[in-house]
Amino acid sequence: MTTAPRIDAVFDLDALLSEDEREWQQRARRFAQERIMPVIEDDFEQKHFRRELVKELGDLGFLGMHLKGYGCAGAGAVAYGLACLELEAADSGWRTFVSVQGSLAMSAIHKYGSAEQKNRWLPGMAAGDLVGCFALTEPQGGSDPAGMTTTARRDGDGWVIDGAKRWIGLASLADVAVVWAKVEDPSGAFGEGGSAVRGFLVPTSTPGFTATPIDGKLSMRASVQCDITFDGVRVDDDAILPGARGLSGPFGCLNEARYGIVWGAMGAARSCLEAAIERSTSREVFGKPIGANQLIQAKLADMFLEVEKGVLLALHLGRLKEQGTLTPAQISVGKLNSVREALHIAHEARAILAGDGITNAWPVMRHAANLESVRTYEGTDEIHQLILGRELTGLNAF
Repeated sequence: MTTAPRIDAVFDLDALLSEDEREWQQRARRFAQERIMPVIEDDFEQKHFRRELVKELGDLGFLGMHLKGYGCAGAGAVAYGLACLELEAADSGWRTFVSVQGSLAMSAIHKYGSAEQKNRWLPGMAAGDLVGCFALTEPQGGSDPAGMTTTARRDGDGWVIDGAKRWIGLASLADVAVVWAKVEDPSGAFGEGGSAVRGFLVPTSTPGFTATPIDGKLSMRASVQCDITFDGVRVDDDAILPGARGLSGPFGCLNEARYGIVWGAMGAARSCLEAAIERSTSREVFGKPIGANQLIQAKLADMFLEVEKGVLLALHLGRLKEQGTLTPAQISVGKLNSVREALHIAHEARAILAGDGITNAWPVMRHAANLESVRTYEGTDEIHQLILGRELTGLNAF
């Protein structure tokens, strides 16, 4: 499609970006258009994840690009967001991969890991030679991590992990899993007393670790999500992330991933808008292009408004993040708005495309299906509404 420059020209976003930020965006757009778009419809149909693209993403600097040191690019928050936007304009699965690898697994090690852990894992993950996953969500539900049942118990000079996780991206491909488990601590050795949530770095080759890809997905079919079981998985003391104590550990990483979604969902929305514009100028009904009708132009204008508002909100949040002042509630505003509006745009675009909109000749139904997953993970709509409700009233309704 060739409509992105037309959309960009109406509202000159480039004028608000630095040269470095524009370069990151263009690099991501080229990769998406040249390496993902030619194969994504077939990959979605065949449920195929292209493992070979991981190394290419690493070579281009996209993996953990917002982190500093250890082979990471050290790019700004806005540059990272723009990359997420362009990757998700191709497919949510590839932005999800970058999020899981960089914003979840790598961020957990970077934020909370020891020097030895960082040196062991981060350079290879940044290069795309190693893949990580982030094991938090459990089969009974993901919105209440405090109720997790996966446990780690002291056994001699190490720990034994038992339990299960579900919907864990990349787990069957990963070399290392960041596993969150409830540690019984009656002696108060960790300073919490009773029990506490701790993070463990578990090589996926460890006996007792089993990751099984989830089949039957009608969404995110070009990416991998898994069930994990831990059956007496033994790790040494040096597997514990020393800087993560309690749920603030995983939540700190989730906020990184939620930030990427704020941008990414607008990429999927832009792709749907581009399809609607293209079809409205090429399809003729009653002797003229359907885009010459007032109702169609009104729909396109409304869709465009929401894309631009969403991108400007993302840009504002990115500048706050770079200043170190971005709050979790502000991230919830962005995640809730971006995904909600992207889904609405996808549905409007499908209507404009009429019957052809349900085919893979256009990316709209694929984006709509993927966005249903994006709407659920990293906090459902309801969770973000409750976060904002608490912020507005000072009352906790969880």
